[in-house]
Amino acid sequence: VIKFLQVMMKHGYIGEFEMIDDHRAGKIVVELNGRLNKCGIISPRYDLSHDQIEDWVGRLLPSRLFGKIVLTTSCGIMNHEEARRR
Repeated sequence: VIKFLQVMMKHGYIGEFEMIDDHRAGKIVVELNGRLNKCGIISPRYDLSHDQIEDWVGRLLPSRLFGKIVLTTSCGIMNHEEARRR
């Protein structure tokens, strides 16, 4: 969850966030800045190769220049543009 929030913060969709230890499950307080309209998940998880990323971008995002897809790769959590470059 923390790595996902770091990716979202890096691209300016959220502000700062802080973890609060309440001696139970813990809480995360996120500062929203109004740029986040919709956030969803793809379930079940799909395996895809680097040449399939463009197909998923076309299916999921409303425009090629609008939005991010966050992927879990062997190099860590990154957005679809970073994954395409690697």
